[in-house]
Amino acid sequence: MKRIAVLLPVYKNDRIDYLNKSVRSILNQSYAGFQVFIGVDGPVDSGLKNALENIAKDNRVEIIWFETNRGLACVLNDLVELSKERAFDYYARMDADDIALPERFKEQIEFLEEFPEVDVVGGAIEEIDGNDQLRGKHVEYPLTHDECRKFFRYRDCLAHPAVMFRARYFEKVQSGYRNEYRKNQDTMLWFDGFMNGCVFANLKDTVLHFRVNDDFYNRRNGWKRAKQMLRDRLKMNKALGYDISANLFAFAMFCMTVSPAWVKKFLYKIR
Repeated sequence: MKRIAVLLPVYKNDRIDYLNKSVRSILNQSYAGFQVFIGVDGPVDSGLKNALENIAKDNRVEIIWFETNRGLACVLNDLVELSKERAFDYYARMDADDIALPERFKEQIEFLEEFPEVDVVGGAIEEIDGNDQLRGKHVEYPLTHDECRKFFRYRDCLAHPAVMFRARYFEKVQSGYRNEYRKNQDTMLWFDGFMNGCVFANLKDTVLHFRVNDDFYNRRNGWKRAKQMLRDRLKMNKALGYDISANLFAFAMFCMTVSPAWVKKFLYKIR
């Protein structure tokens, strides 16, 4: 049986109830060959610490405690290195507030076994609110590598918490996640993947319930972040040979990022 390392970062602001549901959705997967690595990014309060210790009573879960808060990219890189050392075949991403559907791992493993050229596979997502209720927004991503590359000129072609990597993805992209990025580390990882010959794909089936609440929109703002995103996008567009439409879209996203939260919420709903 192929072995999956599940990479799940946690930090002090994560909600215990969401975390418990997220981990439970992994432990209830129909595919059994996995180990969950929870990387704790810096200090957490006693409530979250107790919840993590309780979760770790299941021998399929291992907690890795980091003394200082360094950011998501640093934690993920450390979890990737741990997975390499223990010779896992695949690495599955998961966030501490999303819910994996029961067949997710099975379907992604079967796809990667059928298509050995593919280095990373995602899938469709269904949005849920803070009370686990469906929001009526189903998001599909391009299925083939060529479609993913075309789509990436505008937006990310994979839902980061819904992906499964082959171990060799991080052999091709030797730098892994870019530690200097507190945000958009997934976008840069996809860019580095395209630049290093990684092959992308998505399942048409829904594999994850993706949590979206008011805080989701509030996080997506800031002048400094908007400028960094624009600079990165323009560099990526040039490196990947995209046409002018990609740059125009990058400027539109810059305007959206510096907009008030209610504007982003409206635009997000209609995109």
